[in-house]
Amino acid sequence: MDASQYKDYILTMLFVKYVSDKYYGQKDSIIEVPEGGSFNDMVKLKGKPNIGEGINTIVAKLAEENELKGIIDVADFDDTDKLGSGQGKTDMLSNIVGIFQRESLDFSKNKAEGDDILGDAYEYLIAQFASGAGKKAGEFYTPQEVSMILAKLVTDGKEKLKSVYDPPCGSGSLLLRVAKEVKDVSSFYGQELNRTTYNLARMNMIMHDVHYNRFDLKQEDTLEAPQHEGQTFEAIVANPPFSAKWSSNPLHLSDERFSEYGRLAPKS
Repeated sequence: MDASQYKDYILTMLFVKYVSDKYYGQKDSIIEVPEGGSFNDMVKLKGKPNIGEGINTIVAKLAEENELKGIIDVADFDDTDKLGSGQGKTDMLSNIVGIFQRESLDFSKNKAEGDDILGDAYEYLIAQFASGAGKKAGEFYTPQEVSMILAKLVTDGKEKLKSVYDPPCGSGSLLLRVAKEVKDVSSFYGQELNRTTYNLARMNMIMHDVHYNRFDLKQEDTLEAPQHEGQTFEAIVANPPFSAKWSSNPLHLSDERFSEYGRLAPKS
């Protein structure tokens, strides 16, 4: 199993553990953790032959309760091709649950001195999976050094931003980096072509305690079909995938983004 597939399992487990610790039993929280849909329910499955199927059910309940279907339930914990079968799979999944069960991994109090420790850890994992994915890594992660420079440029002299937009937002790391440079960002906007990466961006926002009503992320090709057309933003940042292929459809010659140049970029 390569890094891009492995990350789906680990980041999903981390997400469930985080929201369970932080929001279970709380009213008016950004995530509703239902009965039968928490990390504690996963713990009850340790050592049982149906642990994979059971984890899928738990994640599905959490997803359905929070309109996260197709976002956090991508990984199949009962996949025998990727995870094996029999006692070997049971032991492996039980061990993973056990790792997240450790007392040192209590995310109910993840902030210390204003730092989002868990969010940073999540970003770190995304970065590690990106580096392991080779040349494709740029599809979902911008290196922190690049993010920091861009974020400082657009926030220079500002304490607050009404909005920030990233046309190829990937996992959302650049948008969140901008938020670290100011006291407050009211709204986050972004668009991402890759469905899996788009889902990762939404999870990333939640892990950084950004409420649903503060971010508007769309899943579509920004060059072919911009979803925030006509909107204006106080800050715009981007680390474009310069090697991306597109249609180079002649109809785009009338698009104000390209018409001034009289010609279009090639298909590749």
